[in-house]
Amino acid sequence: MKPDLEGLAILVIEDDIHSLQQIGGDLENYSAHVYATATVEKASDILLTESIHVILIALSLADEKCLDLIKDYKVKHPDTLFYLLTEQNYCLVEPVEESVRQILDDCIPKPLDIKRFSSIVGASFGRPPMSKSLSVMEPLSAKTKPFFIFRSNHMRLALSNLPQIAASDQTVLISGETGTGKELVARAIHMLSSRASGPFVPINCGAIPESLIESELFGHEKGAFTGAVKNRKGKFETAHNGILFLDEIGDMPVILQIRLLRVLEDGDVYRVGGEKRIPVNVRVITATHMDLETAVRNGLFREDLYYRLNVLRIHLPPLRERVDDIPILALHFLERAFDEMERSKPYPAFSPETIYLLQQYQWKGNVRELRNVMTRVATLLPPDTKHVFPMHIISHLGDNRKIEGGPENMHVSSGIFIQKGTTIDRAEDMLIEEALKQTGGNRTKAAKLLGISLRTLRRKLNKRK
Repeated sequence: MKPDLEGLAILVIEDDIHSLQQIGGDLENYSAHVYATATVEKASDILLTESIHVILIALSLADEKCLDLIKDYKVKHPDTLFYLLTEQNYCLVEPVEESVRQILDDCIPKPLDIKRFSSIVGASFGRPPMSKSLSVMEPLSAKTKPFFIFRSNHMRLALSNLPQIAASDQTVLISGETGTGKELVARAIHMLSSRASGPFVPINCGAIPESLIESELFGHEKGAFTGAVKNRKGKFETAHNGILFLDEIGDMPVILQIRLLRVLEDGDVYRVGGEKRIPVNVRVITATHMDLETAVRNGLFREDLYYRLNVLRIHLPPLRERVDDIPILALHFLERAFDEMERSKPYPAFSPETIYLLQQYQWKGNVRELRNVMTRVATLLPPDTKHVFPMHIISHLGDNRKIEGGPENMHVSSGIFIQKGTTIDRAEDMLIEEALKQTGGNRTKAAKLLGISLRTLRRKLNKRK
């Protein structure tokens, strides 16, 4: 059953007549009472005489006069929703003045997705709010919340056996793309296991030179090689009665794989240059982003070691396959960054369109990339901002072509270089010049490209004379 806007009065202010007619017709099909106009003057008359629940205005018409009109109406009717209708390229949306951002509910891209828009509006008028949809209610996710935050079926299935795996003392192989949280899973197994009071010792097999990894793992005796000036314990000894986490096990040299297999079978280690057998009680957890089965077939990984490590298996899905987790993870990382910055509460909330944007992005760096983006957003967000809009996010997403299903103009195919030390006035002049260049001098198209009204563009051009 499609969402229903029955009983809601929606004012649409759009100077593109075709778009105005399309939006008006779509809203009426969802049972809304629509007031559609192409001029601010007509919109002013409507606001004086009618009770409006939602105002949807094209960014090209959002000049000072229009915004003042809406601000005045919002003062008298604070529950009225106010949306800016923008082009798909959020990069070109100039953030409006702070007083307007305080009353803005979201930026909605053209063409209007009526189904999503009606769901957003409906949620604000009696349906479960977005904040509730970010809660974690599923028992398994609640139990593992100290380590993970999730609500997707993909993660629930991936971690469904985690408590039983933790209770065991068998080796575990954790697979998944870089940045999916493999070490977090290993630490969770440690904390939920009977070895929780013992050490957790991580080592990245791909980050240590091949000439040193043997000594790192097994230790060495004094004089075993140049620079070995004293006896040194290896990671196996350090992890005694605890867990040794071997990250990126697929990068371990084949010659060391033989020694590792022997330690797993016998429970003893021999330091480099030593002959003394040293018993160790260690549970080994390994992780890899590689396809080890393919590595075995290609002779890059020992088959017997693979089966010795792959007793218990956890595969973590990439973030793009668990889109339901993206909003709650993004909110968690954003709030954590605000906490570290000691920013005062209440913290800004994500607008619905921002959440949609985050869920469309491909996140090649997975959870680690999401965490880093949210840290940048929190650091650079203007003070006193109440909502995080797409315009605050998209510039931090790197290659915006990673936005799934996004049109070609979701990224800037060309641009200008603004040198360090350039004044705001000069940077603005450069953007205007570039927009006029791209549009062949057409001021109407240039204004739309810049995300400002034609009147505002004319005023800025006149000021430059």
